[in-house]
Amino acid sequence: MSRNLRLIIVSGLSGSGKSVALHVLEDLGYYCIDNIPASLLKSAVREVHSGEGPAAELVAVGVDARNRPKDIEALPGLIDELRELGIRTDILFLDATDEVLLKRYSESRRRHPLASYGTELRNAIASEREILTPINNATDLIIDTSQTSIYELADVIRERVDRRKSDSLSVLIESFGYKHRIPADADFVFDMRCLPNPYWSADLRGLTGLDKEVIEFLNSHSTFTEMYDDIVSFLNRWIPKFEEAHRGYLTIAIGCTGGQHRSVCMTEKIAATLRRNHEPVLTRHNNLADRQLQQ
Repeated sequence: MSRNLRLIIVSGLSGSGKSVALHVLEDLGYYCIDNIPASLLKSAVREVHSGEGPAAELVAVGVDARNRPKDIEALPGLIDELRELGIRTDILFLDATDEVLLKRYSESRRRHPLASYGTELRNAIASEREILTPINNATDLIIDTSQTSIYELADVIRERVDRRKSDSLSVLIESFGYKHRIPADADFVFDMRCLPNPYWSADLRGLTGLDKEVIEFLNSHSTFTEMYDDIVSFLNRWIPKFEEAHRGYLTIAIGCTGGQHRSVCMTEKIAATLRRNHEPVLTRHNNLADRQLQQ
């Protein structure tokens, strides 16, 4: 098989957006196969790539919990074999909270694939998490779709997955509010709640960390700049280690109480600094109205 071949394995919880991810990849030119038996992955990729007509250089495959447990357990080893053949292979795992998944199934009235024989829905979700643990543990990128629309998920697929160069580490810095929840996809989490809070200023309360007035307020406090210096120093030291380990994705979450002021400002400030020596660096603000990825 060609070393130019790129393979995306899409897995995750039912109801978390796997079908949306595959549809986006299909629109981007990937040859997509959904719900393939994991044991047939290698032969399926070879068949697609060597078929009649132009060889498919972009392939995406959906793998879910309906596979035999032993095949799912063997999947990480199989992917290592594909990588040894020179095939660029990324594992993309979509997740969401149990509450969100329960709500989505209630609204769609669909049946969970593991909820047969009278199995209660919450138990089916728990079983699915357990079955998919080997894939989750080996994944390159986890996307938590609990608070993500289908359009935002499409942005993530396009910006972080499709556009990532073969030798690059895609860095995402995302702001969030602790009163909402910590993003489940974060590799590192930094807490800004010890810093001065613009919320307590009547003139700043209705603004965000993207506004000049809030930026000036926070930068005027030494604790904010000290926190910034420490985080940048940490990341400048450890990002190269992630690159040396051939990691494809790194997600950094910056949190404050509501996800409006301190975390937003710090996210943008850190991202601007990292972009001087690293590419790509994306930002996302989970608790602002406009949550599209920015580069």
